[in-house]
Amino acid sequence: MVEHTLRAYEEELEGITAELSRMGGLAEVEVADSIRAITRRDVALAQTVISRDARLDEIEVDIERRAIRLIALRQPVADDLRRTVAALKISMNLERCGDLAKNIAKRALVIAESDPLTPVTRSIERMGELVAARLKDVLDAFAARDIDRARVVWQRDQEVDEHYDSIFRELLTYMMGDPRTIASCAHLLFVAKNLERIGDHATNIAEIIVYEITGEPLTDQRPKLDSLDRP
Repeated sequence: MVEHTLRAYEEELEGITAELSRMGGLAEVEVADSIRAITRRDVALAQTVISRDARLDEIEVDIERRAIRLIALRQPVADDLRRTVAALKISMNLERCGDLAKNIAKRALVIAESDPLTPVTRSIERMGELVAARLKDVLDAFAARDIDRARVVWQRDQEVDEHYDSIFRELLTYMMGDPRTIASCAHLLFVAKNLERIGDHATNIAEIIVYEITGEPLTDQRPKLDSLDRP
């Protein structure tokens, strides 16, 4: 009876982990496609990203339901409790990444109707590729339970901030040089800010992974770019 209970318990944990991995894969695609929608001015792809966001919401609700049920019925402790709570927290961060990707896609619909600002768009693309890579790396770290890889993602958080600051200054230059670009630049600034936030969520997930596996929080101050002119 005990063996059967333990096996059922482990199967429930594995089910939550599998669902979380699937959610991570969908979030990766959403982020990557939203970036492509911006850089390619692809209205159809942007609309697809927006419509797919509901699926991420559904999976988050399912993971939450499973995790709460597991905690209530099995009363996990120590490693298993951390693993269950980590799944809850990671799913929340992934759902937020999906929301931010949807926001980027909505901006893509508007930007596609305006004159292109090719140099800034290329900067956005580079920042987007960096953020997408960080999200992939942290999800790979989760799948492999690789603390070192999670720490690398956490330590490189400042790189995204640096890209954001560079784009912010680039957009200010355009707006001051030609007021007609203000509307387009404002939309691109929101895109860059959303990308920065996705990077922050990847860093959050890295912290969650380290705590889940070690039981110890990262006590170092998160590496952030300290710039007074950042909005």
